[in-house]
Amino acid sequence: MPARIVLVRHGETSWSATGRHTGRTDVPLTEEGRAMARALGERLARAPWNGLPGATVYTSPLSRARETAELAGFGDRAVDRPELLEWDYGQYEGRTGTDIRATDHSGWLIWRDGVPGGETLAQVSGRIDGFLAELNEEHGVPAADTTTMHCADRDVVLFAHGHLLRILAVRWLGLDAEHAQQFKLGTAALSVLSWEYGRPAVEIWNDHSHLDGLGTHA
Repeated sequence: MPARIVLVRHGETSWSATGRHTGRTDVPLTEEGRAMARALGERLARAPWNGLPGATVYTSPLSRARETAELAGFGDRAVDRPELLEWDYGQYEGRTGTDIRATDHSGWLIWRDGVPGGETLAQVSGRIDGFLAELNEEHGVPAADTTTMHCADRDVVLFAHGHLLRILAVRWLGLDAEHAQQFKLGTAALSVLSWEYGRPAVEIWNDHSHLDGLGTHA
């Protein structure tokens, strides 16, 4: 089997639970979020994952992602990567979409309209492209070739954020970043990017079956 990229969105925070845009604000996990992270870890410890031995593990430096990695059992292997920081929302940090649209009557949509004073979608996409190119190069593929991997040799696990991981997934597929709008991703959800006939593919997306019995999740 070729290498996979296993994506984990962090567990619930008080801001994610209420739909507030959480970019660089270091909001901690709630107790529910910690329970989510432990449930994810229990799933990944069992077959067929078996703890993903030998996988390279990276995490966003923000505490909600790093604590999710730690509670899931990957803390001792997780290396901080600033490229995995969430979108910088600028003046819209901490605000909900409903609140923003109440004052911006153009029908604001982040994927189309962006955020004042923060990163552009192109900037977020650019740092993800650089990160993916580096992963490919580590696996023996020239940095210029980010759409095929002929010498894949191990799995990579990423603990990060909702918008960031959605953008990473569509860039993996070679799609423009705005297509990330079509890939919903819940807290503590598990996704897997892999290969089909040598081309990038989505193997699992937004799977939160390990959260059954924990209550609501989104």
